[in-house]
Amino acid sequence: MTKKKSIKEWAADDQPREKMMAKGKAALSNAELLAILLRIGKEGMSAVDVARALLDSVDNNLITLSNLTIDDLTQHPGIGEAKAITIMAALELGKRRRGAEANLPTEVKDSKDSFERFLPYIDDMRQEHFLVLYLNQSNHALKVECISNGGTTHVIADPKLIFKNALNLGATCLVLGHNHPSGNPRPSEDDRQLTKKLVAAGKLLDINVIDHIIIGNERYYSFRDHGEMTF
Repeated sequence: MTKKKSIKEWAADDQPREKMMAKGKAALSNAELLAILLRIGKEGMSAVDVARALLDSVDNNLITLSNLTIDDLTQHPGIGEAKAITIMAALELGKRRRGAEANLPTEVKDSKDSFERFLPYIDDMRQEHFLVLYLNQSNHALKVECISNGGTTHVIADPKLIFKNALNLGATCLVLGHNHPSGNPRPSEDDRQLTKKLVAAGKLLDINVIDHIIIGNERYYSFRDHGEMTF
């Protein structure tokens, strides 16, 4: 059996670091980028081999990878605690970068703007988080508030807390948001009933609930886009 070459023995074009320097970061595959973080592999496997095996286990889905815990990662050959922490830190930086970009414009124009503001707050897709984006009369974002979290199938959204915050902030409208740990963003009947209840409560206080965004695996469902805010 032919012994596998280490990355240092590969042609320069096949070495991830050298390839990045010569061709730029966009030229690297996900496995090659991950191999740079891993630095070394294990006996019989290069860092790229270890990276490919890890990505294969999550169907090459970086969102699924970002939801793995340290314990999950260390179950894979060639990945110890230090490498697991490195991977998690890199993926978290990616999330925060996206959040920083999302916070640049202040005006919320559509459902995508709302989605981009909610996404950085949903840091644990294994639990549901219920969020509210508070807006002024010009549709400028005032604040995103996490109202509750912790469940795997539902969360409690307290209308009193939601609208108390709105009054304190001087918000005239708001967008509801929560995630589905299952990854499927389509609303349940409970989601629809909750939305209807909060829209009605907002009308009593002259605070307009303009949308409800449900997030699953970085996809989203907008009640407004689907014509479901006409309660």
